[in-house]
Amino acid sequence: MEIKASDVKALREKTGAGMMDCKKALQQAEGDFAKAEKVLKELGLAAAAKREGRATNEGRVFTCISGNRAAIVEIACETDFVARNDEFVKLGQSIAAEMAETGNGIESFANRVQDAVTTIKENMSVRRGEVLAAGNGEFFRDYMHGESGRIGVVVKVKTDPAELVNQDAVKEFAFDVALHVAAFRPGFLSAESVDSAYLAEQEEIFLAQAKKLDKPENVLQGIVKGKMKKHLSEICLLEQGFVKDEKKTVAQAAAEVGKSAGGEVAVSGYVYYMVGQEA
Repeated sequence: MEIKASDVKALREKTGAGMMDCKKALQQAEGDFAKAEKVLKELGLAAAAKREGRATNEGRVFTCISGNRAAIVEIACETDFVARNDEFVKLGQSIAAEMAETGNGIESFANRVQDAVTTIKENMSVRRGEVLAAGNGEFFRDYMHGESGRIGVVVKVKTDPAELVNQDAVKEFAFDVALHVAAFRPGFLSAESVDSAYLAEQEEIFLAQAKKLDKPENVLQGIVKGKMKKHLSEICLLEQGFVKDEKKTVAQAAAEVGKSAGGEVAVSGYVYYMVGQEA
C-alpha cells in the first residue's frame, strides 16, 4: 500500500527513528500509525537491551517544586555528552515536574526513560528519586549547583506563624541554606537524627584514640565528649557553621531570621543528591 510522506515524517518526529525505518514500520503495520509506533518501539527496545550492562556513571539531578510538594530525581546515563543533551534534560525536567505534581514515585517513569533510549541511543535509568511533602507553615527551596546539574538540593523550612513563608528575608534564607547544603554536604539534619549505632561506633573510635594519651578515665570521657561535639558540628546541618557567617550555626542563623521576621524559622528537612553518589 502507498505510505504518505506526511505520515512517515510524523512518525519520525514522534519516535526519532530514521525515515526508512519509519516507512518500513508503516508498511508492516499497513498504515496503522499506532501499530507502526509499536513496531519501532519493539525494535528500539531490542536495541536498548543490547546496551544493558554498560556503565551509567554519568547523569544529571533534577528538582521541581509544585505547591506543597517537591521532587528530586537522578537520571543516569553513560556519558556526560548525553547528560548535556537537550532531550535528556527535557526528559529529566518532565519527570521531576510530574513527580512533584502527582506525588508519583520513580517506578512510574521507568518505561518513559526506556522509550527515550530508542532516540537518545544510550543506556539510561532513573537511578533514584523521592517526593517530599510540606505541611502548614512549611515551604521548599531548591538549588542546582553549576550548569552540569551534578548536584541538586531541596530544603524544607518551617515558619511560625505560617505567613512568614511570604517574607523575602525568609525565602532568601531558605535559598542560602540550600546553597550551604550543596557546599558542605551534611550527612544528617541534626544530632537527634543521627543513627544510634553510628554514634556508638564513633564514641568507640574516639575512646580508643583518647586512651593513647594515658589520661584518667574522667579526662578520657571529657575528650571523647569534645570530639563527638566537634564531629557532630561537621556532619549535622543545623550544627554546621552557616555558609554566610561561620561564627553562627545554621540553627542559630534560622533563629535570627525568625526573630527579625517576627516569629520562628527552622530548617525542618533537606535532600542532597550528587550524580553517582551512593544512595
